[in-house]
Amino acid sequence: MTDLLERALIEVRHLSAERQDDVARLILSWIGGGDGIYKLTSEEEADLTEADREIERGELAEGSEVEAIFSKYGL
Repeated sequence: MTDLLERALIEVRHLSAERQDDVARLILSWIGGGDGIYKLTSEEEADLTEADREIERGELAEGSEVEAIFSKYGL
């Protein structure tokens, strides 16, 4: 295992169980061992459809709103 991968796994251990599972699914999917393409739930599909409509109407987030979200999640 490379040093970079070991460092990443150390960081993943500090995440919640749910986030660890998210990372595991991403890795497995990327290397071909996962369940395949993620399927949206009906609620996620509806949210995405509404987001597309908002974009069409020009209802986009302001820079300050995007920065606030990034700050909230430490990005």
